[in-house]
This record gives sequence, C-alpha cells and structure tokens, in this order.
Amino acid sequence: MKEADRLELAIKLARARTLIEKHQMDGLLLRRVSSFAWATCGAASYVNTATSEGGASLLITRQAAFLATTNIEAPRLEQEALLADQGWKFCISLWSDPQAGLARLVKDQNLIADGPFPGARDISPEMARLRSSLTESEAEKFRSLGSLCAAAMDAAARAVKPGMTEYQIAALSGSETQQRGVQPIVNLVATDERIFRYRHPLPTDKKLERYALLVLSGRKWGLVCSISRLVHFGPVPADLCSRMNATMQVNAAFIANTRPGRSLGEIFLAGQAAYAKAGYPDEWQQHHQGGVIGYEPREYLGMPNCVDQVNPGMALAWNPSISGAKVEDTILVGADRNEILTQIPGWPVAAVPVPGWDEAIFCPQALEIK
Repeated sequence: MKEADRLELAIKLARARTLIEKHQMDGLLLRRVSSFAWATCGAASYVNTATSEGGASLLITRQAAFLATTNIEAPRLEQEALLADQGWKFCISLWSDPQAGLARLVKDQNLIADGPFPGARDISPEMARLRSSLTESEAEKFRSLGSLCAAAMDAAARAVKPGMTEYQIAALSGSETQQRGVQPIVNLVATDERIFRYRHPLPTDKKLERYALLVLSGRKWGLVCSISRLVHFGPVPADLCSRMNATMQVNAAFIANTRPGRSLGEIFLAGQAAYAKAGYPDEWQQHHQGGVIGYEPREYLGMPNCVDQVNPGMALAWNPSISGAKVEDTILVGADRNEILTQIPGWPVAAVPVPGWDEAIFCPQALEIK
C-alpha cells in the first residue's frame, strides 16, 4: 500500500468517525459508488457503470471498518483493489443471497448512511460535502485526471469531420477517453441547431454540418472531471460569436469569484450579474450553472441562496451556457490562485478580464477549422 494512500485512508476514516461521533451513532454505512471510491482511495464497487449503488458496501464503526460484498466481487476487491491490505474486514455473501452479509453487519446497529437505508439516518448532503473536501493526494489525482480528460477531448474534437453522426462523434470521445484509462460517464454531443435547442443533448443520428458541441465527464480513481468544447467548420457567424463571447464573460466571472471564504450563493450572484451585463439576463434560468465536483459529476450545485463556502482544496466545474454556446472546465481552488485542470495546450483561448480582479481568466473559444 502506497504511503500516500495510507495517509489518505487514515484521513478518510478519521473524518468518517468524526461524523459518527457528531450524530452519536454506532457507524456509517456507505453504499453509493462515489462514497465507496472516496473511502477506499479510488476503488470501484460497480459493475453496471450507470448504477449509483454498487456491488459492495462499507460499514465504518468507531473501532473497525467492514466491507460487505458477494463471492463474485470479493476476489477482485481483495486481489486487485487490495482492500484487505487497507484493513477492510470482508464479510462475503453468496451471489444468490447478496444482502446476507450486510444484513448481519447492520443488525442492531444505529447507523447514519450516505442515502436511504431501512432504519438508518440519511445524511447524504453531509457526505457530499465530505467527499468534496479533497486531500493533497486527491488533488494530485485530480490534476492527472484533468490532463487526461483534456487530452481525450482534444483528440476527439480534432478528429471530428462534417458528415459524421453525433453517435460517431460520441464514439470518438468515448474511445479517446477509455484509451487513457478514464471512464466517460457523461458523453453528450449536439450538432448545429441542436446546440441551440437542448442543454443536455444526448447524441443522435443527426449528421454534423458545421458546428459541434462535445461534453465529457470522465471518471478515474472514483473522481470525476468535466469539460466541454465547441468545434466550428468555417468562420463563426457574428451572432454566434457574440453568444460565445458573452458565455466566456460569465465563465470568467464564475472562476474569478470562486475563492476561499466566498459562498456559492455569492459566486452564483456574480455569474448572474455577468449574464445581465453581457445582455442575456435570463439565460441562467435555462440550465444549472455547475458547482462543486468530486466523486460525483456535481456533489452539490451553486444556487442563489447557497451558504456553503469555498475552501482551498475544493474542485468546481462551472458550466455557463447561452443558447448555442457553452463553456465548461474543472478548476481546483488553491490558497493563492485557481488551477484550471482541463486546459488544452494549443486550444484557442481568450483572456477575459473581470472587473475588480488582477488577472484575466483564460476561457476556451470554439476550435475553428477551415
């Protein structure tokens, strides 16, 4: 077991037990895929990648840490994920009665849980905030993940050609992502008029004419990184260029204001004001603006009245959009500055000034292909 993982695990268990003590309960039950990855320093409990609850659960008590799973999953979790080496005590059930081991573990226990579970107190909002408070080793993983997602997006976007269907473009994005050891858990594509119509464009058989939007959320070590990019064949029309520039102004306002001590509500209002200043006062209502990211694509959203404060070591992904345009990167908040983790070397960017801030924010433009 690596020393960085050993330290990270100790921090996670200590934080979990602080939560148990706070609620005066016997233990914390973790069943979500995101929570499992968080507590095990990146192990995967899922088989079906679309599920929220995997094939293994964790029970952390004041004195011990248990893993309940079936005889199907146990060998992989022990031999490849090395979770026995981490100190998890395995409680194994036959696949034909998959919940038997977990039922034994939780019997007569007063528990808190990361979601609904019979007899347990659901503290899912607190768990989302726990998962989003990153350790130094998680921050390093996030930096690597950001680079991998950026490279995958760059390769896919530059391979796009007019006449391709959105399915084919999504296949490019998915392939480039998987080849880098990252799982594309969100893979959206829109072309031409669909970019103006839909904020969550699932790919279709529509063929690309001139304009494409690629959206990716990639997962590795349980962590999730988000990035969106635009590709345009030929000169960008003036109206669309205006929409892109306005979206970049909003994005810059969000990123510049995402600093330690500021609440998500304050940051949201700064973005809202930027929409109005750019001439699109109502566009923020058409889609959420993003928020805190970690082991979920969004652990929790930025909202007008959200009092949660930004702290160093948090990752956020803002995704402002104006019909026809979108900007999205994942950032890591530092004590002195923010890091944009998904910057693509060689991708066209604009240095966008923000009133009251010393440095301009570099925002991605559309990749214009002649």
